[in-house]
Amino acid sequence: MEQYWNAFVNALNGTINWTWKSILLEVPWYTNYFWGLIVISLVVWGLEIVFPWRKNQSIFRKDFWLDAGYMFFNFFVFAIVISGFYKMLEVLFSEFGITARSLALVDIQAWPMWVQLLVFFVILDFVQWFTHILLHKYSFLWQFHKVHHSVKEMGFAAHLRYHWMENVLYKPLKTFGVMILGGFEPEQAYIVHFTAIAIGHLNHANIKLTWGPLKYVFNNPVMHLYHHAYHLPEGKYGVNFGISLSLWDYLFGTNYIPEDSGTIPIGFPGDEGFPKDFVGQNTYGFSPRSNKG
Repeated sequence: MEQYWNAFVNALNGTINWTWKSILLEVPWYTNYFWGLIVISLVVWGLEIVFPWRKNQSIFRKDFWLDAGYMFFNFFVFAIVISGFYKMLEVLFSEFGITARSLALVDIQAWPMWVQLLVFFVILDFVQWFTHILLHKYSFLWQFHKVHHSVKEMGFAAHLRYHWMENVLYKPLKTFGVMILGGFEPEQAYIVHFTAIAIGHLNHANIKLTWGPLKYVFNNPVMHLYHHAYHLPEGKYGVNFGISLSLWDYLFGTNYIPEDSGTIPIGFPGDEGFPKDFVGQNTYGFSPRSNKG
């Protein structure tokens, strides 16, 4: 038992120290996700201010500060806590001979770096797309995912408004994707991670952007707005599940963009009774009332 506790504490301390060093600018810029998140957020927010899609929406839109709080909680605070638990699981699996390379189907280390990054990006995005569908399809998971869909005005920070339980589901599946690729991240994986943050921010931003012909490959604010639509097509539990790539939705027929005015109501039926505060939203999925709708 001691080895599990030591693994937990060491991982926790390591993540805390790395985050603190990031804040103090004592780590390389390409691994500094603290300031990287802030810079990307400010750039996309600036685009919202200069090129607003919904011009009647305030710069400090509804729940702006709540979503900003979610950004730092999910990206850093919860990441610190969960790092210890994942390290404990790593120790447990190692005792059964399961390592990061146990499920390797391909070893991409010998490939050119740009190919490594492309494959890494595509595989992880597909895993997230598939996981996103599960969050909508199964009622138990949907109760937690409602937090993200409780947004009533879209803006960049809505990207990271999600229940911490989603990390519990996403992280192991993303790790599974990495294990398939030989159990490691490419040396320049920070390019993929920063790109994913930027695309995610843009997808939720108050900007009309479609990428032209590339809309069939990359997700965009117009497409993603309909993912948050209050009224979905009959018989659908969701549409436009893409995270960074729209490709999967077009391939599997889950795409839906009937128009591009940007004025549709967003949310979900019954959201008027959904908690409006951070604590209430993060305890909702565990309460008996969540099983009623």
